[in-house]
Amino acid sequence: MTAPVPADVLSRLKAVLGEGGWSQDPERLAPKLLEWRDRWSGETPFLALPKTTADVAAVVGICCESATPITTQGGNTGLVGGQIPMGEVLLSTERLRAIRESDTFDDVLVAEAGVTLSAIHAAAADLRRRFPLGLASEGSATVGGFVSTNAGGTQVLRYGMTRNLVLGLEAVLPNGEVWNGLKRLRKDNTGYDLKQLLIGAEGTLGVVTAAALKLYPVMASRAVAMIGVADPETAIKLLVRAKDETGGAVEAFELMGRLGVDFALKNIAGTRDPLAQVHPWYVLAEFSSGEPGSAEASMERFLASGLEDGLVRDAVVAQTDAQAKALWAIRENQSPAQKPEGATWKHDVSVPVSQVAAFLTEADAAMRAFAPGCRIAAFGHMGDGNIHYDVLRVDGASDTAHAARRDQGSRIVHDIVASLGGSISAEHGLGSMKTEEARRYKSSVEIEALTAIRKALDPKRIMNPRVLF
Repeated sequence: MTAPVPADVLSRLKAVLGEGGWSQDPERLAPKLLEWRDRWSGETPFLALPKTTADVAAVVGICCESATPITTQGGNTGLVGGQIPMGEVLLSTERLRAIRESDTFDDVLVAEAGVTLSAIHAAAADLRRRFPLGLASEGSATVGGFVSTNAGGTQVLRYGMTRNLVLGLEAVLPNGEVWNGLKRLRKDNTGYDLKQLLIGAEGTLGVVTAAALKLYPVMASRAVAMIGVADPETAIKLLVRAKDETGGAVEAFELMGRLGVDFALKNIAGTRDPLAQVHPWYVLAEFSSGEPGSAEASMERFLASGLEDGLVRDAVVAQTDAQAKALWAIRENQSPAQKPEGATWKHDVSVPVSQVAAFLTEADAAMRAFAPGCRIAAFGHMGDGNIHYDVLRVDGASDTAHAARRDQGSRIVHDIVASLGGSISAEHGLGSMKTEEARRYKSSVEIEALTAIRKALDPKRIMNPRVLF
């Protein structure tokens, strides 16, 4: 825990924020102090609720002057604990809710940090455009959060991570000064790209208050299919074929093991088995195109050739939007479906796409040797090599005993990832969960460079002090 915040600092913060701009009510604070998986529970003496960028600057300026630590929080959907304060002032961006402007010539939408991803999608749709970031938490994840964590999601294969979808940022730096970098330029080759430093910095280099987001055309055709396959190696072969046959029109290519599907059938009401027969692995593929009927035709050709060559065991193609949503719900509910099953070691890792099958084979063998009888639910973004590798306790065994071995088990998994040239955090960030673990896999040169950047911008280390190097 950090040192108590002096009373005079709290008084100054209350004064600049005004009525409705802060809270110390335990009931108001409670939901912001608990991570949704119940793994982290924090505390804060003060919740700052700024409504404008100027409010944010005032809060950060006071905290900088007094060396008072700050943790910034968006929708509290983070999965590595970085948004949960441990005694710091908690700065929530929930009241920064304006969509400031949009333009279909520049294909840009400027939104403040507290706007939810679902609201961004709706605003883009009103313009007959789309913002192609897909997260299961879209109803609560916010602009500031997904920018600060460089969120990934289901459409990285085609559009890239969040850092590929941001044209410009506005942010309050650790000294309380506002940097207005809300440019709409696709090209700006004039030195260090400050916005890219802030994207993925997890709130350590400043508070993102607004972002200029790239918009894309709405696709005229879409095809979604659930495909039964024998193994991940087959799924990789299908991915290569899908990209080749569609000319890059693969919107998403997700992988799920059967155990995860079983959990969804058991624990998520309304879930139906996608195929008549049980298969060891499933691929959820989505193609889209700007040409009417093209995606559907591409999917039909792709599945026909896969069946003919023995790569596809069976498949079902959604015929309506409702059917497509039902297929996607199986994938998006993989994590919620695990929750009733007890303690889990969760891993958000990435390896080169070519090494996904090797990783799963090695990790499965290692986990079954280390924790006999454990249940392994692996799923994720096959198209970009990001696998969510979750190791659940033995059915009926002790949650406490399984949780106690989490760090040892994760070290084994992460060592395998590193040996294959991968990363121990693909899209969730490091937060307080993986910061120290990352030191094992990053070189001293890289850590020193990252530390120097942070020290230059935040010499007092007040911004998310427990996160990153």
